[in-house]
Amino acid sequence: MTEDYINICLADDDQDDRLFFTDAFDELKIRTKVSTFNDGVELMNYLNNADSILPNVLFLDLNMPKKNGVECLSEIKRNEKFNDIAIAIYSTSSSEEHIEETFINGANIYIKKPNDFETLKKILSEVVTINWQYHTSGLNKDNFLMRM
Repeated sequence: MTEDYINICLADDDQDDRLFFTDAFDELKIRTKVSTFNDGVELMNYLNNADSILPNVLFLDLNMPKKNGVECLSEIKRNEKFNDIAIAIYSTSSSEEHIEETFINGANIYIKKPNDFETLKKILSEVVTINWQYHTSGLNKDNFLMRM
């Protein structure tokens, strides 16, 4: 990484969840630049823009209007330009079907949205400091779902 910060993107249609997310990063002692998007279409337009700085870690909500998280994940995984982006599914759902589908489609980790701010900060801190190359090389369903 040539930057002196970690570039983070979040696609989530819930305004409160986006605010909660950015507030958590504001309080962490990790140099980050956080961009948020209201839906999958807005996210993909940003990623496909030649002038965009690609994120190091992308947090994807599953249930969004226009283009959901699974559709974004599939589109991202089909494009070699995005191979270096770590993708964290960030959802209120903890259904086995969603976990399985996103694992098979190539997400790096699955996070159930926490209910409290301190847990959120702990999760986000852990996710952005993971050595993704090492983590992904041994990826299996047991370490795919992040539990706190």
